[in-house]
Amino acid sequence: MVDWLRLAESLITSPWLYAVLVAVSCLDSFLPLIPSEAVVIVAGVYAATGQTDIVLVIAATALGAFLGDLIPYTVGRLLGVRMLKRLPPGSKRRAAHDWFTRELDARGGFILVTTRFIPVGRYLATLSTGLVGYPWGKYMLFVGFATTTWSAYTALTGYLGGVVFQENTLLAIAVGIGLAFVVTGAIEVVRHIRRRRSGVAPETAVD
Repeated sequence: MVDWLRLAESLITSPWLYAVLVAVSCLDSFLPLIPSEAVVIVAGVYAATGQTDIVLVIAATALGAFLGDLIPYTVGRLLGVRMLKRLPPGSKRRAAHDWFTRELDARGGFILVTTRFIPVGRYLATLSTGLVGYPWGKYMLFVGFATTTWSAYTALTGYLGGVVFQENTLLAIAVGIGLAFVVTGAIEVVRHIRRRRSGVAPETAVD
């Protein structure tokens, strides 16, 4: 198995680092065990010392994440037509499908942007939008914004740690990863509160 963190550190002064950032952020869109955040944070930390270019770090990460998010969505679109045929009108599973479609129509942007910051959540959201046939144009718009925001936040978190702790790279990386966890937790709390206020989805049990 590829040790992405070690690979990134070994290429920290090489142009190949940006190819690694594209690859790791792309794979992380549908393989949750890929440590993209840690790799991007490390690249951001070294940008504070001038060994990497923070603009290229953000651009490469955003590109990889955007391309990666197209994969589960496309898979969902391909499976969605077949799945819909197995959900007869009036069934509880069809009601759940229709409910989620309405939720995406009303709050698709919020769902796609916030789940981008949650490793497993981003995969489930992008796959689900494909399954329910979420419009391609709106998906591209929101995912483009989500991946750019996520990339900038992650890289700049590392950069901030590198600026504050220039004499201790390991501490800078640890602080950057810690900040990422705090923000991710805060986003999940906000999503949980919004879900409770908006009500519970229809039951998904089989009739």
